Amino acid sequence: MGYFDVPEIDYTRYTDRQLAAVPLAVLGVALLVLAGSFLLFGTPVQLGMDFAGGTELTVQTTTPEEDIPEAFDEDPESVQAVASPDAENQYIVQFTSTEQEALSEQAEANLEPDGDASVIQQVSSTSASFGQQTQQTALLGIAVAFLGMSVLAFLLFRTFVPSIAIVASAFSDMVIPLAFMSLAGIPLSLGTVAALLMLIGYSVDSDILLNNHILRRSGDFYESTNRAMQTGVTMTVTSMMAMLVMGTAAWIFGVELLASIGIILFVGLAADLMNTYMLNLSLLRWYKFHGVRS
Repeated sequence: MGYFDVPEIDYTRYTDRQLAAVPLAVLGVALLVLAGSFLLFGTPVQLGMDFAGGTELTVQTTTPEEDIPEAFDEDPESVQAVASPDAENQYIVQFTSTEQEALSEQAEANLEPDGDASVIQQVSSTSASFGQQTQQTALLGIAVAFLGMSVLAFLLFRTFVPSIAIVASAFSDMVIPLAFMSLAGIPLSLGTVAALLMLIGYSVDSDILLNNHILRRSGDFYESTNRAMQTGVTMTVTSMMAMLVMGTAAWIFGVELLASIGIILFVGLAADLMNTYMLNLSLLRWYKFHGVRS
């Protein structure tokens, strides 16, 4: 594979505390954002319909998009045009309410039909109790994945500091995108949970690559670091560009879920670059030069 021209950084200019300070500060701000959101709204991140419950209507109407909310007694959570040539004048309208029949009646009565087509094209509803069960299952899946990743790290390196460096980096790689989701108003759904699970895999991959080069391959510390960066930075930046293109294209075509997944992965991978080559590296350098006693 090809490589980006990754410059060789003179890490000797920085102490371990200086290297760790920036990622730890960003992690601290992210935790404050999530804590503030929890105190204000009851959840660290806004919950989507998959977890909070609600109703989703797909309507076909000539009523302008900005006037659709006026057709309902309850303000919709979102109104999104369906981006497809075969779905002209179709919109997806989401509500927190589960009053499916009442919302359908209001749509039929107050929205202008598009020719002979029915106003209501599709209706789906998720109860609050079912959404809560789905939320618990998704959180359990994240917890199991994170625990499995932690066990794998300890089995691979069998030493506390290198293993905890991987775990700390992966934790930060998840918290920072969650804080971004809270600030950007991106709801937590099954799709965005999948993005967070992917970030665990990305994080472990880059951290194990760095640890393996430094602890198990020949060459001094900084030579091994540079070799790992040539491969790791190339992989991560390539993935970031792919996610950015996917998210931008999805946003242009109105595919909201794919756009959210793309931007979450882009932010998470950017955080992974910082955490791997600053936080993880500072812990490895301390372990290599100060933490090991012969």
